Amino acid sequence: MKRILGTSLIALALVACSNEPELNESASAPTPPAETPEASADTSEPSTDEQASFTVADAMAGSWRTDEEKARDAFRHPAETLEFFGVDGDETVVEIWPGGGWYSNILAPYLHKNGGQFVAATFDPAASERAAEIVESYKANYAASPETFGDIQYVVYGSEAAPMGEPESADIVLTFRNVHNWMGGGHADKFFEEAYRILKPGGTLGVVEHRLPSSMEQDPSAASGYVHEDYVKGLATAAGFEFVEASEINANPADTADHPFGVWTLPPVSRTADRDGNTPEGFDPAAYLEIGESDRMTLKFVKPAPAETPEEPADGE
Repeated sequence: MKRILGTSLIALALVACSNEPELNESASAPTPPAETPEASADTSEPSTDEQASFTVADAMAGSWRTDEEKARDAFRHPAETLEFFGVDGDETVVEIWPGGGWYSNILAPYLHKNGGQFVAATFDPAASERAAEIVESYKANYAASPETFGDIQYVVYGSEAAPMGEPESADIVLTFRNVHNWMGGGHADKFFEEAYRILKPGGTLGVVEHRLPSSMEQDPSAASGYVHEDYVKGLATAAGFEFVEASEINANPADTADHPFGVWTLPPVSRTADRDGNTPEGFDPAAYLEIGESDRMTLKFVKPAPAETPEEPADGE
């Protein structure tokens, strides 16, 4: 199976998008477990026993995840995050801009083994040749192991793309550290409107994003990668969502959000110079490694179900 390294995928993504995704958003595409003839032929639905026994923790421990991916678990808390968003395994879940598949490598096997459906909303391949290459590589890697990842469905999200999927077709929509990208591209409002459109009434929107302290000024283009929590809430409520709850699962109080290269100063990117190769005098990379990954908001929204209309009384009542 052809394997695309994370650094290669991010190089493509930087050209494909009008803004800069994080390096860790485009982590290595999955390495499937060794296949046997029986395994590659087995595309049947999981049994009830399999559904009851395969957990998020099992997916996190999967051999298809690299050591580098697993090292991020301590910062990203995938089990706790997915539990907070109410992902039980039997739903239709859409992940927006999955990059190289860090969360996909957990979500797809978990949903497949529990009777759910994973949907990846990729970059728009029509945006550029590079974007098309990213999408093609992502699809090819997952298609090689349907017994592990199931039959992944695909839709497209982009500033100029057609509507993302069918109306009211998803139970849950998830986005991890992408809102700043859409702010930079000038289409963050479009994302929230599209998420609202494809969710079923009562469906959940889960958002994880780098958090800018409220005392700091919000750049409308989010060039630092950090976003005010209230700004995200405003985008969601303007699209029709109701705010449900916030969690501090992915908080990091050591992150001051004022670093020389924005959020990309911190690991796992750990940038040490700007695009021209300049490094600030006295810059100490070790200090940023000690901070760890960014402070992140974790927000849960719901698409409200329509109010029930009282029945008209029968004639004569």
